[in-house]
Order: sequence, then structure tokens, then C-alpha cells
Amino acid sequence: MIHLLDVLDREANHRLLNGLQIVVSLLSLQSRATANAGTAADLADAANRVATIIHIHQLLRSMDGLQSVVFRPFLNELCADYSKMSTVAGTSQREMVVEAIDILIPAVVGMPLGMIANELLTNAMKHGKGRITITLEGQPATGFAMSVCNDGSTLPPGFDPAASKGLSMKLILSLVEQIGGELRIDRCHHDTGTCFSVMFANS
Repeated sequence: MIHLLDVLDREANHRLLNGLQIVVSLLSLQSRATANAGTAADLADAANRVATIIHIHQLLRSMDGLQSVVFRPFLNELCADYSKMSTVAGTSQREMVVEAIDILIPAVVGMPLGMIANELLTNAMKHGKGRITITLEGQPATGFAMSVCNDGSTLPPGFDPAASKGLSMKLILSLVEQIGGELRIDRCHHDTGTCFSVMFANS
């Protein structure tokens, strides 16, 4: 009976992922077929969000019951896939760099953190210029920090993410709250771009 349940579970998982892949393909095709640039970008964003859910689901399935996951491979894969998909919305490919330490992150933190990374990467592609850098590093005071930084213009003084009407920022803030983290917005170290950092405890 246990063996049968395992087979049924794998089959259900396989069909779920196939269904989600079809959704991604349909959204991407519709994005390319849409003349309106804004609508095309929204459809491409939706495709990216569903693709991220697929990646996170596959990552957790590969853990085979483990409660924690090494997060760096996910970030590498996310950047590689996003670089390929960036042309869907008519944007040129950008250099993406992952500078992440190898740490184990609990699954309950890794899932929302993966979605946050996707949203921040999407925003950097839309509003920034030049190279995009994703870092994951230790922070003595807070535990760990995941940051997405890009070249280009900085945000206006007094920018309040909580007052943003965009779906992406609302989703980011909700997910940050879900993991008990803190969102910080600063200038990049070379003072020519914006850096979004999520501070979180690894427990």
C-alpha cells in the first residue's frame, strides 16, 4: 500500500508540474502575441511567477523529506532561467551575478524567500540598468540578508514601499512579513543604483 501511495504521489506531482508548465507556455505565447507593451509585460511577469513556483516546488521535492535546503543553487537557476525569459517582454539580456554563501535555509523560509527573489529580480530588470547582483550573506545582528542590487537611477527620497500601489511590492512586503523579516532599501555600494535587502533569521 505504501508503495502504491508513493506511485500515486509521484504521478500527481508530475501532472501538477506539467499543468503549471502549460500555463507558463500559454502566458509566454500570449505575451509575445500581444501588441500592447504593458499587457505583454504583465503576462511575462505572470509567467515568471508561475515558473518560480515550479522551481520552488521542484527544489522542495528534491529534498526528499529534508526540512532545510541549500539556497544558492536555486538563486543560480533562477537567474539563468530569468535571463533566458527576459526577451519575452522585449527586454535585452542583462548580466546577472550571484554572490551567495552556502547555507541551509528551512523550507518554510525558503519558499517565500524564493518568491521574494523573483519579484526583486523582476523589478530590477524593469527599472534598473546594467548588472544585477544577488547576494546572500550572514549578518551578525539579524542572521542573514538576501539583496538584489542593480545599476541605474536611485529611488526618489522618502520612497515608502508600503505606500506603493504595485502588486509586486505588496507581494514582497507580505512575504517578508510572513518570514518575520525586514525589508531595507539603500543605494548600492558604488552609489549609482538601488539595493533591496531582506534581513531574516535562519530558524
